[in-house]
Amino acid sequence: MKTQHPGIVIVNAGSSSIKLSFFELDAQGPVIYAHGHMEGIGAHRPHMALVDATGETLESHTFAAGDVADHTAAYRLLREAIERDLSGFQPFAIGHRVVHGGSHFDASVVIDAAVKREIEALGVLAPLHQPPALAAIEMIESIAPDILQIAGFDTAFHFHRDTLHQLTGLPYDHFEQGLRRYGFHGLSYEYIAQCLEADAPHLFHGRTVVAHLGGGASLCAMQAGRSIDTTMSLTPLDGLPMGTRCGSLDPGALLYLLGQGMSVDRLRHLLYYDSGLKGLSGISSDMRELLASREPRAAMAVEYFVERLAQECARMAQVMQGFDGLVFTGGIGEHAAPIRERLCARLQPLFGVDCDREANRGSPVGVISSAESRVEVRVMPTDEEGMLARHVWRLWRQRNGE
Repeated sequence: MKTQHPGIVIVNAGSSSIKLSFFELDAQGPVIYAHGHMEGIGAHRPHMALVDATGETLESHTFAAGDVADHTAAYRLLREAIERDLSGFQPFAIGHRVVHGGSHFDASVVIDAAVKREIEALGVLAPLHQPPALAAIEMIESIAPDILQIAGFDTAFHFHRDTLHQLTGLPYDHFEQGLRRYGFHGLSYEYIAQCLEADAPHLFHGRTVVAHLGGGASLCAMQAGRSIDTTMSLTPLDGLPMGTRCGSLDPGALLYLLGQGMSVDRLRHLLYYDSGLKGLSGISSDMRELLASREPRAAMAVEYFVERLAQECARMAQVMQGFDGLVFTGGIGEHAAPIRERLCARLQPLFGVDCDREANRGSPVGVISSAESRVEVRVMPTDEEGMLARHVWRLWRQRNGE
């Protein structure tokens, strides 16, 4: 008889991907058990993989075009793989990473009909993220209607910032109607805040800029584990340039493009899929490829990314009247040493940030600033799924009177 592993599944559904994280429980709470993903849904060669907690591959398949035409097909194939390789895993709750929680949700919640309506209504503000999340919720409802489902919102961590940092400059009645600067990557920032409290309390209580840099990128000015301000705003388009998203942009440029006859759908595709590092370089949205390229436009895209990073770091520092720590996390933040070094060099004249080149090499974890640096610089891996699993475990226990 196979050992039964009661646990939690975290679902992160994107526009063309599904990521699953499986957690079992020990005395301290959720512990990673396995990971699974399906990438390239609807694309030419979709790929599925399932790995255990040690990274050993349990399954890896590349499918022909048309075999994974939509999310329904992807969930079916993932479910079959889970039944084959993780047959002892018995989920008692499912957590969904939901990008936008709007002005209603300041914490993770149990999903019911009202919550689903709010997630659907916010689709206009996060069109790449909300529909797949809602589809995942409804798919699991159809398969296992009695299982507890939890929504964790990336906006929740920033919910209680000062009103001043949520305003947009539009008339105040728009703010009252929900058009405000929300901020995202909240699960990542919450996880980093908890790690700082445990491992670097001087930075937790001090003034720290956290840089979550990846395909999506943002900064958070953080103090005492709270978000003071952040670079993303009403939608995940604002702030830093990203893999395929533009970042901050003069709204007059949008009016100009619409006036030239560009449709709203084409404009949306331009802003979300064809801009950022990909659009500037004309090569790739992948920072690794751009750093390795000798093409002038690749170098220009990287330089623009670093320049905007430095500008936004200075803005975060101004909000806190200086900063004591700089934390890099996310795919680029954790693995792109040249980006870390270049940003620190940009910040050195104004803020005294000094990177230790030896400590910064490769993909380090921990302190990478020199002894002379006035700002402590760290690299810290993030764990959005693990953070959400803790929320799911807490809500499940509350629901069951524990």
